Amino acid sequence: MDFCKEFNARTAHIEPGVPVPTLITVQPDRTFTFITKSPPASYFLKQAAGIQKGAARPGHETTGTISLKHVYEIAKIKSTDEHMKTLPLESITRMIIGSARSLGVQVVA
Repeated sequence: MDFCKEFNARTAHIEPGVPVPTLITVQPDRTFTFITKSPPASYFLKQAAGIQKGAARPGHETTGTISLKHVYEIAKIKSTDEHMKTLPLESITRMIIGSARSLGVQVVA
């Protein structure tokens, strides 16, 4: 029950329905720690493009388009993740563009 209360307290600022990747570690004495991460890049890309799912054949068909400004904003959100803090924003932006390409979302300047 403690986990539920603490998890709800940490994620109260997030809208319901948004996926929140969480790493949970439980010790033998039943204590726990958990780390919440930002939602996946694919979630943000689909929201920005206004689509429900990615392309069945990425590279051959386009499901939506987003601007470079959208990509930059997604990269700023993803840069708050612990494993991304050491990466420059340009590298994170390139990763987001690669994710968009694999979803069939076209990035326009």
